[in-house]
Amino acid sequence: MDTAVEALCGDLSAIRAPRGSALSARSWQTEAPLRMLLNNLDPEVAEHPQELVVYGGSGRAARSHDALRAIVRTLLRLADDETLLVQSGKPVGVFRTHEGAPRVLIANSLLVPAWASWSEFRRLEAAGLTMFGQMTAGSWIYIGTQGILQGTYQTFCAAGERHFGSPDLSGRTILTAGLGGMGGAQPLAATMAGAAILCVDVDQRSIDRRLATRYVDEQAGTLDDALARVRAAAAARRPLSVALRGNAADVFPELVARGERFDLVTDQTAAHDPLTGYVPAEVPFEEAAGLRARDPQRYLELASQSIVAHVRAMCDFVRMGCYVFDYGNNLRGEARAGGLEEAFSYPGFVPAYIRPLFCRGIGPFRWAALSGDPADIAVIDRALRALFPDDVLLQRWLAMAPGKVAFQGLPARICWLGYGDRVKAGLAINELVRVGEVSAPVVIGRDHLDSGSVASPYRETEAMQDGSDAIADWPILNALLNTAAGATWVSVHHGGGVGIGNSIHAGMVVLADGTADAAARLERVLTADPGTGVMRHADAGYEEALDAARAGGLDLPSAPL
Repeated sequence: MDTAVEALCGDLSAIRAPRGSALSARSWQTEAPLRMLLNNLDPEVAEHPQELVVYGGSGRAARSHDALRAIVRTLLRLADDETLLVQSGKPVGVFRTHEGAPRVLIANSLLVPAWASWSEFRRLEAAGLTMFGQMTAGSWIYIGTQGILQGTYQTFCAAGERHFGSPDLSGRTILTAGLGGMGGAQPLAATMAGAAILCVDVDQRSIDRRLATRYVDEQAGTLDDALARVRAAAAARRPLSVALRGNAADVFPELVARGERFDLVTDQTAAHDPLTGYVPAEVPFEEAAGLRARDPQRYLELASQSIVAHVRAMCDFVRMGCYVFDYGNNLRGEARAGGLEEAFSYPGFVPAYIRPLFCRGIGPFRWAALSGDPADIAVIDRALRALFPDDVLLQRWLAMAPGKVAFQGLPARICWLGYGDRVKAGLAINELVRVGEVSAPVVIGRDHLDSGSVASPYRETEAMQDGSDAIADWPILNALLNTAAGATWVSVHHGGGVGIGNSIHAGMVVLADGTADAAARLERVLTADPGTGVMRHADAGYEEALDAARAGGLDLPSAPL
């Protein structure tokens, strides 16, 4: 057993999920979480695998290397009537349950509310008692930057529809910052929507990674050069993404001073964790890590000053007539904490563009081929295009993605589907596995950023019309229901996306292995999971959600159906 564990995860710089149909674990029910955990730490996928960091500054897949070994060792021996419990990246118990129960239940970063601060979390983390799981890092369903790519594309298209009357952004310009694990999706999403985009990042490594994976087209050497390229592309209605190395706290104010306007302005730096995710403008990038370790308090003070300058410039862009939106990283919250009273003068992306989709249970639906064979994803792409012929954005996405999206780790795909359609897709995938058109089982999951799985007043639940932004019962109910419905693994996290103290969210993954049992689980889970999103928004009084509940036959005792 120890030899197998070391072969799978002994070298953190070279982890790779097993491929093919041969099992390392006792069944596909346990092989699936094993492969996806290891896939999270594949160097193609993870930002800093040797530190177990998958994305988002400090989002980890496991608490320590020893904890990772223990998780892998347990998954290799876990039976199909047992459930593994994982407490913030550390396996703490195996209990006899039943074959229809989840194989793994995960809780990450959860703190009693009065103690839910970054300072307390970091104290406990330093003591080896917890870890930050972000969203899909600690729930083992991260699929690389593609995981947020289609949602970013969906958001840009929705912004185009709202402000310019069309989801086609040809001839339009976008300004943003951040090319890390999540922000790195922005340049490709923008060009898929037709736009010309300028992306600022302080870390040349992030830029190099996006160039290598074709997420960004070009890098400019100077701000003048970058602007010239973006303006020329927009004038020719030619999609183009241009990276510029620089600090947004310097570049954004400079652009304001020059009077440079953009059609859309946003940001996806990892500002939710200003200590590890945001580099102060006063500190050269090469010196940031040293200051962070030597004097974290001074680092945070400087980061706060830079965030204020960054957001002040974004507020200036609003005054210049640009459409500015927060992309859910708590940049505005950090700026307001730093003394900028006007920080919330522009909206978050969910209330601005996405909430009508959430009301119908529409959100990020992803799948990964455990075989490791890209041909399996191609088969599923074709099947879903045939299954949803009238979904224009989905058709456009599935037509473009195969030629534009480089797989990271196990081949995977994501699209946005809603209540009713997720069940159709899941059952179709299971049938493809059953008849052998897909060569091995497939896992189906989603981001925690979804219709009914999160309470996050600075992001998914910002400005709820009934004032229920901070009510965290909903993601807990989502996790409990997915457990009861028989998802393969279920997780509950704290702080993903916007930082400790600012969100509670839940994730689920369910296996499609071609069996009748899988079909029954898929039908339950993929009905219940998006159904909680419709329920949550119907309870808040959104007419779109009430209409969706009526159309879907949802049983909501307190809703006026």
